[in-house]
Amino acid sequence: MEFRHLGRSGLKVSEISYGNWITHGSQVEEDAAKACVQAALEEGITTFDTADVYAGTRAEEVLGRALKGQRRESLEIFTKVYWPTGDGPNDRGLSRKHIFESIHGSLRRLQTDYVDLYQAHRFDHETPLEETLKTFDDLVRQGKVLYIGVSEWRAEEIARALKIADEMGLDRIVSNQPQYNMLWRVIESEVVPLSEKEGVGQIVWSPIAQGVLTGKYQPGAAPPAGSRATDEKSGAVFIQRLLNDEVLNRVQRLKPLAEEAGLSMAQLAIAWVLQNPNVSSAIVGATRPEQVRDNVKAAGRTLDAELLRRVDEILEPIVERDPAKTISPARRP
Repeated sequence: MEFRHLGRSGLKVSEISYGNWITHGSQVEEDAAKACVQAALEEGITTFDTADVYAGTRAEEVLGRALKGQRRESLEIFTKVYWPTGDGPNDRGLSRKHIFESIHGSLRRLQTDYVDLYQAHRFDHETPLEETLKTFDDLVRQGKVLYIGVSEWRAEEIARALKIADEMGLDRIVSNQPQYNMLWRVIESEVVPLSEKEGVGQIVWSPIAQGVLTGKYQPGAAPPAGSRATDEKSGAVFIQRLLNDEVLNRVQRLKPLAEEAGLSMAQLAIAWVLQNPNVSSAIVGATRPEQVRDNVKAAGRTLDAELLRRVDEILEPIVERDPAKTISPARRP
């Protein structure tokens, strides 16, 4: 495993991090989830990402139990706050009340005294940004949070937060967690340049595009049984927009490139996002330990310029680059 700094901070994270968005507590039974976490640890992954909303808070509980007994200082545990975790009007968003209550719930479920990174899971248009940032800063000063990050924020939102933090003397954002892969490159034109200037690193999710970039979805064929596309509980809605023949045909054309590089399709996709120097870590999920072991082989791989050019040549007509596609709800959900 290779390690990179999280943005311009002193924290180092594993190039491949383990995430349990749609697996732990929902798609994958707990014994299998624990086996995947154990495989991640054995392969050198030290960075684990979750969120309070995943599987209705159950994902944090499963991860906490799976990591129990590990040396805490050897792990980087990340979680997030924003989406609803209850029925009340204050059980969501980035108000002082919800952040304060959510961190204590997350710490309890994760069985830890602190999280290494606490992330605003979306931008909250209903809460003053000063209130959110001051609350995060308070948690840092209390020792419950070590670093602050965001997820799926636009460049102008990140810039505003950094300006306020500098003016008020608050802890600065060190990371953003966006969707990023060969097909979805909306961060490249605005978020990445700003982040490089300001020392913000990307922790990217969906590097294999919900499994589409593994090549297992064939054009003109039904999705494989048991795959994410067939399971409504496992995020099938997120993959549907990619399951068309134009996308799937072009993805199949990547197979010879992966073979030439000595990589599986999944490894090629993960290695591709890691070629971006602003990416601190790529999050992978798994339903089986062997998927973890396959994915980690992308760490430390360098793809040559000609291979990257050929990837672009094949995929360009179906690549999404519009930064306006990064959207937070206008009102709290």
